[in-house]
Amino acid sequence: MTQTSESVTWLTQEAYDQLKAELEYLSGPARTEIAKKIEAAREEGDLKENAGYHAAKEEQGKQEARVRQLEHLLRTAKVGEAPADTGVVAPGMVVTIAFDGDEDDTMTFLLASREFATSDIETYSPQSPLGGAVTGKRAGQEARYELPNGKMAMVKVIDAKPYQS
Repeated sequence: MTQTSESVTWLTQEAYDQLKAELEYLSGPARTEIAKKIEAAREEGDLKENAGYHAAKEEQGKQEARVRQLEHLLRTAKVGEAPADTGVVAPGMVVTIAFDGDEDDTMTFLLASREFATSDIETYSPQSPLGGAVTGKRAGQEARYELPNGKMAMVKVIDAKPYQS
């Protein structure tokens, strides 16, 4: 099965291991804990007006959604392989862009899954409007993307290098 770059999430081994540990916790001990909370709340009686029961069920729903998200992410992850230094913007690259072609107004970010976000560098997902617009571009090429307010923005790719942790 061939995966497109959009369906693959690039992760370091460390990030993969952290997400796998979170999944194992949520799938095991955390499930047991929430089941006990639900059972304890159920024993309190009338479920219609039992705030503890409803809160525990809501927590369970959020937890199960996170389990599904992590399972998908780990299933589609590409681990430990930094992208090639070809100058083409791709997940796992540190990208520098200039806004509206003004090379004094630049921003540098990591193009990667939000799960990989670090405090060292701002992270944009390849599925975000900016991330999607610059993916596949080379230094010197321009890209347009839609801002949250519906307006269009233009950026110019200045540089793209593989991320080095």
